[in-house]
Amino acid sequence: MGKITAVSPLAPAAFPGLPVIGGVTFAAAQAGVKYAGRTDVMLALLAPGTKMAGVFTRSKTRSAPVLDCQAKIGGDSDAGAAILVNSGNSNAFTGRNGVDSVARITAAVAAATGLPQARVFTSSTGVIGEPLPHDRIIAAIATLRDTQTADGIAGAARAIMTTDTFPKGATATVMIGGKPVQIAGIAKGSGMIAPDMATMLVYIFTDAVIARDALQAMLSDLTDVTFNCITVDSDTSTSDTLLLAATGASGVRVDDDPAFREALHGVMLDLAQQVVRDGEGASKFITVQVTGAASDADAKVHAMAIANSPLIKTAIAGEDPNWGRVVMAIGKSGAAADRDRLSIWFGDILVADQGWRNPAYREQDGADYMKGEYLTIRADLGLGAGAATVWTCDLTHGYIAINADYRS
Repeated sequence: MGKITAVSPLAPAAFPGLPVIGGVTFAAAQAGVKYAGRTDVMLALLAPGTKMAGVFTRSKTRSAPVLDCQAKIGGDSDAGAAILVNSGNSNAFTGRNGVDSVARITAAVAAATGLPQARVFTSSTGVIGEPLPHDRIIAAIATLRDTQTADGIAGAARAIMTTDTFPKGATATVMIGGKPVQIAGIAKGSGMIAPDMATMLVYIFTDAVIARDALQAMLSDLTDVTFNCITVDSDTSTSDTLLLAATGASGVRVDDDPAFREALHGVMLDLAQQVVRDGEGASKFITVQVTGAASDADAKVHAMAIANSPLIKTAIAGEDPNWGRVVMAIGKSGAAADRDRLSIWFGDILVADQGWRNPAYREQDGADYMKGEYLTIRADLGLGAGAATVWTCDLTHGYIAINADYRS
């Protein structure tokens, strides 16, 4: 799936040590979905009493696994649950064959584990439009069931990768009432990344006790300020799925606890930013901050216009401080703007001030700043108190190389 030749230069130094989460176990296997000799399927089993929440792509061409998860996620059950994920094939745009594949896989997992089929959730990621070889996945289910381990989350993170250059994980521990509550999550995502929920596959696990409705509300709120604030290439996937499972193993209730909410926010933001850091071909991580907009919603529109602009992203790849392209992006966004009130910064460098190039700005200062790997572009509209922050990466020749032969 594309020419992945090296780990992203923005990758973390190592996969983090994720804690064992009581009430969940993992296994990964080689099913040969697309490639022989590659770990490409994972199964997570969750204890009875686990509460499930989810957020999904709003693509009009979303995949059969997404539709199946959406139909099931609202149910509140005390039964255990299972999450099965394959890479290599997205089972998207596969018509009735795709629906049949999901039904067969979920039935097989249910039969192997004794779980209700309504509590088996699946995701698929990879090439669009090719029938999923579900028999290969079904053949691996017994092995996945029999090799479950409490500390197998790292293997699961690797099994769900496609064009990712590194597995993604994040964790947090929060003390509530003197007792620890743990959160651990994994994600995949590198290309076809544009926010319309949580543009990737993400699986987060916690041992907290929380009502399903409270879990869903918290997840939906935090998605808007994490996964919905990233973009790599402005393309929303057919397969985006974010599942959050609360096993209750800690015995600590967190329904309205602000410390738990903050910890979950941190894990979600860490995973979201790791996806940007692994953007296909990325060499620079870019924070876009917009202030002074007429509303927060307008601020986000402007921020995404900047973050998604191929002209801005390629200029940054070439280390060119072309601030005129930021002016262009704001002007085209469709949100309220006033040319003569606009100010722009590269990092702490004031480039343009209220509709004019800052007389003190030196092009060399901007060029020197652009040599960094972590950059911030800030724009103030001068219209109100609206603000938003989003994250993106540059657009390099590497992106073309990966996507020009993705299906080979």
